[in-house]
Amino acid sequence: MTSPSPRPRSRRALDHSLIVLGAGALATGLTVLTLAPGISAASSHREAPLIAGDPRADNTDVYAFTSPDRADTVTLIANWIPFEEPNGGPNFYQFADDARYHIKIDNTGDGNADTTYTWRFRTTVRDAAGQFLYNTGPVTSLNDPDLNIRQFYDLTVTTARGTSTLLRSVPVAPSHVGRASMPDYGVLRSQALRRLPGGGKAFAGQAEDPFFADLRVFDLLYGGDLSERGQDTLAGYNVNSVALQIPKRALALRGNVARNPVVGVWSTTERGGVEVSSSRAAKPSGWKQVSRLGNPLVNEVVVPLKYKDAFNTLNPSQDRTVQPVVDKVLDPILPKLIQKVYGVPAPATPRNDLAEIYLTGICKVCGPIKADLNAHRLNKDAPLRKIVPAEELRLNMAVPPTAAPQRLGVLAGDLAGFPNGRRLTDDVIDISLQAVEGAAQTGELVPALAEGDKVDTNEVPFGRSFPYLGLPHSTSVNAGPSGSSGQQSAMTHSNAAFIGGAGALLLGAGGLRLRRRRHTAG
Repeated sequence: MTSPSPRPRSRRALDHSLIVLGAGALATGLTVLTLAPGISAASSHREAPLIAGDPRADNTDVYAFTSPDRADTVTLIANWIPFEEPNGGPNFYQFADDARYHIKIDNTGDGNADTTYTWRFRTTVRDAAGQFLYNTGPVTSLNDPDLNIRQFYDLTVTTARGTSTLLRSVPVAPSHVGRASMPDYGVLRSQALRRLPGGGKAFAGQAEDPFFADLRVFDLLYGGDLSERGQDTLAGYNVNSVALQIPKRALALRGNVARNPVVGVWSTTERGGVEVSSSRAAKPSGWKQVSRLGNPLVNEVVVPLKYKDAFNTLNPSQDRTVQPVVDKVLDPILPKLIQKVYGVPAPATPRNDLAEIYLTGICKVCGPIKADLNAHRLNKDAPLRKIVPAEELRLNMAVPPTAAPQRLGVLAGDLAGFPNGRRLTDDVIDISLQAVEGAAQTGELVPALAEGDKVDTNEVPFGRSFPYLGLPHSTSVNAGPSGSSGQQSAMTHSNAAFIGGAGALLLGAGGLRLRRRRHTAG
């Protein structure tokens, strides 16, 4: 990408400038918070106060990429429940039966879902009165009678034509209790894969957490001591995942990938809301969105504390109306903090390059980044007057998968990587750090931040076929190389990649959400 000379933007709907946005949606979001005690209304990765207390509704990451082994399909992955300790029994990790989990697709650019995939889970217990165990013997299949606690899900898809059921009562891959209980977890994973009508595949179950980063950056950017970088905070932990492999034609506007290759992707969780009347009688008030995730690290690092909970109750179509949040995209907090701690000059504001990356998508007429990559404007059949700035993970499905993916994605010349969608191997911490410091606009990496957080890869390799996720860990995170209880060395990455100081946190600027903080087990 080359550095453009400033020039006025002449777009129509997109040029409903970000600066004149009102605060109407913010008020709407705050209103949603009037729920009964115990009902959270916040967002993912413990980045907002309320969701930190509701891990089963807490989105951690969203991924969207052209499938490397099936280039006519897109793989969509969404994860929940941060920091699952592998040996966290006797009550292991399950999706919530009283929640709805969604992956949403916007192919017109209006910030609304045109296609929504929804999972509903239900839990069954074979012996609730006479057992405390998750399993009563070695489990060799998903219908093994020794698997005492099982989950099943229904998967539906909603479009303008209505809602249809794709799968019904499909078993979930269970939590990996350990080698004695589940001697060949790979068999259980393979049994949890399902084919979808019309093509594609589905999966739901536990997986190794694919996110890699040194999250100690929240300790005041390592306190200015760069020697503290390099440990993967997420190494050894698991998450609960849903994954889909969908034919591209099912996602594209009018089913035409050649004319309309760009889609926006995000995930949400909903819980049943409760209203309390003046007579103190509680009654159901319908489903309420309590968690939302598109681009990584947006809510953690960009959104001020005051607005985090409200922001995550909003639909992307409302984002542009929340002026305090838009202000922090155009004038982000993180570069100023980096400058204060490490002396790296903050780029000049307003940061229209970050607004382009996170709110409009990248195109030559969209802003200062001179490339046509993943803006909805590139869809020939998209109505320009309806396109609005919205925080979504945007993917150009016409970009083919890369034979040798580069961890820095687009910044390394690999157009199939983040911020064009997000692959499992994309180092979003380092990419985001460079973006917040202006690299996407100048076309040059910032040398002072070249090492990033020194965590460049995941601690285990990803799979070569769907769902690509690593199998869940079964060893305690605090098990050292000789069984000691120190920080797990066997699973740390000593990789090399993060900010020459501000390590992972750096992400912030334009809308990446520095994710997950460890949840306190209750």
